[in-house]
Amino acid sequence: MSDHPQAPPGHLVINVQHREDPVSLVTEADAFAASRGYGNIVVRGPLFGVAEQRRGERPRWRLLTDMDTGCPQDARDALNSRLWFKAKDETDDPKERRALLDAVARLETEPVNELTVGDTRYRIVRADEFARTGEGRLEPPRPTDVDTEGWDLSAHTPSTTKGFVVDHAAAVGLTEGLERMGLVPVSYTSERFPPGVLADSQRALRTHPGLVLLPVVFRVMEREEKSWSMASSQQPTPQDARRSLVYHLKTFLPLTEELDEQEAAVYARAAEAFTRRLRPNGLNVRGRRFEIARIERMMRVGPAGPEGPRRSDIDDQGPTKIHPTMDEWGNITRDE
Repeated sequence: MSDHPQAPPGHLVINVQHREDPVSLVTEADAFAASRGYGNIVVRGPLFGVAEQRRGERPRWRLLTDMDTGCPQDARDALNSRLWFKAKDETDDPKERRALLDAVARLETEPVNELTVGDTRYRIVRADEFARTGEGRLEPPRPTDVDTEGWDLSAHTPSTTKGFVVDHAAAVGLTEGLERMGLVPVSYTSERFPPGVLADSQRALRTHPGLVLLPVVFRVMEREEKSWSMASSQQPTPQDARRSLVYHLKTFLPLTEELDEQEAAVYARAAEAFTRRLRPNGLNVRGRRFEIARIERMMRVGPAGPEGPRRSDIDDQGPTKIHPTMDEWGNITRDE
């Protein structure tokens, strides 16, 4: 703190506030109990998304995507589409449309990680996905995690990540404040990572010393001999993940593993039995173990805001043209 005698910058402030309302007290107690039972963390790797910062909102950034893509180019493509459809559907001003389309043109040919259109800055941002572990298992959903109900496989809960405001100095509870403090020095250390990845991880501790926790999500995980593999995409609630497991067992596995009718029926019966349980978080079938895991994501923050892609992040896709050509008047040309 001696480097900032007046007031520390926002990206270094963790604003902890004690809250006396019953919900906060129960949530704090639940988080404290979980930290004792699941005291280790396993970092899976980076995720990427798109954030925006509008004039008047600085230093805050707002997430525009779910932070669920594994490569920076996937996020750039998402921004490409967002700006193209904004030009198509959200303006009648030729000047504004041309500015949006010029940004799209750059994204079609350059691996751009930040650009400004009008009063809005857009950035490709990065977060690390991790899970807490204890006694050889991943942390399941907590009793106080927001949940939904029902087994309609077509039901989808709205994202808890889109619209999330990245504000390092926003007030948080005591347990989250302590968790953030404990995660600040975390970097990649495993020998399975290449030297460049390890070096970039250490460098990020200096360039982006702040840290924000994104909304918690949930995944279906399958236990392997010495590790876990993902069996679903990230989901906003435990029940959405449970529905994903039912789909995985009844539809995905029979197709991808080419199960015969008898084997497929075993998985289908297991899925049906799973739906008859009250908020189930684990299932054994055919010698396989599936669990609903609580997944967290930490985003590093520096003086200029959220961290972008690192040089060592895997990014083997190139930019490409996604949508037809449009002019500033909204006329669309179907490219041959």
